[in-house]
Order: sequence, then C-alpha cells, then structure tokens
Amino acid sequence: MNDPEQPRPAPAVKRYPFRFSPLILALLVAGLLLCLAGFGFTTWQFSDFLQGEISSVYEWLKYILLYFVSVLLAVLILAMLVKSQYVIGGRKLILQFGLIRSTYDIGKIVSVQHFRGSGKLTVYFDDFKTKFMVIVVKESWYDDFVQTLLERNERITYDFVTAEEEQNYRKK
Repeated sequence: MNDPEQPRPAPAVKRYPFRFSPLILALLVAGLLLCLAGFGFTTWQFSDFLQGEISSVYEWLKYILLYFVSVLLAVLILAMLVKSQYVIGGRKLILQFGLIRSTYDIGKIVSVQHFRGSGKLTVYFDDFKTKFMVIVVKESWYDDFVQTLLERNERITYDFVTAEEEQNYRKK
C-alpha cells in the first residue's frame, strides 16, 4: 500500500496570526484614527485653499504631501493589523509583520522552548542560544505550532522551562 518510492505529499501551509498586546493594539487603532483625522483636516484645509488663490506651488506640494503621509501611514497600520502572521510552509518559517517579511529556514532551527512562567515560546537557531526569536501567537496554539515545526524537522528538540527554572535563569 505505502510505496517507499512515492514522494510524500508536501505538508499543508499553516498560518498563525500574530497576537498583539492590548497596549500595542490600542496604539495601532489610535494611529489609524490619527491618520483619518489628518486626512479629514487636510481635506478641510484643502477645500478652503481651492476657494482662494490656487497658484502657489508650495501649497499644492503641502497638500499632496499631507495626503500621501496620511494614506501611507493608514496603509502601513492596516497591513500590520490584517497581515501580521507566522507562516509555516515547506521548509520555511515566515514572519509577516504587515508589509515586512522575514524568512527563516526550518532546517536551521535547533530547539524550541516553552517558558511556562512567562508564557513565551522561543525558537533557537544555534546551540548557544544567542540566535533566537520569540513566537507571539495565542498560547493555546503553542502545541500546534511546535508540532508543525517538528513535522518539517524531526531534529528540533522541544522542552518546557518551569517557572522556577525560569527564575533561576534570570538570577544568573
């Protein structure tokens, strides 16, 4: 039934949305509201400008720049809110943070540690634990996230660090 000559099907791509803290979420929403307010204020000033002397190149550039900045910041903030995620596909772990995208080779991951005291999941790329990244997803997804990594690289070691052990690490 299972032919060893048959290539294994590629594992499905899994996506894990980024978990923003309430403070960061509030700041992003506040930034979006400021962009909308800036766009509205610029429109109000621009309508007054159109009723007066419209031959000033400086004024035209000012309004173009104000509209551009308002729209650009709104797009960046919306992209962060909508498209911030971890994608595990094939042999790559991809961190998408809005329009910014970082790719990591799953084959280079050495270990994953779950710090139970602080509730953090950390992926290490070397044995000395100097190259790492903290995974910021819902804590209930940690097991699925780690299992997905282990399916793609069996050599990854996974362990837990209790709250007491974590306190000892901090003291050193």
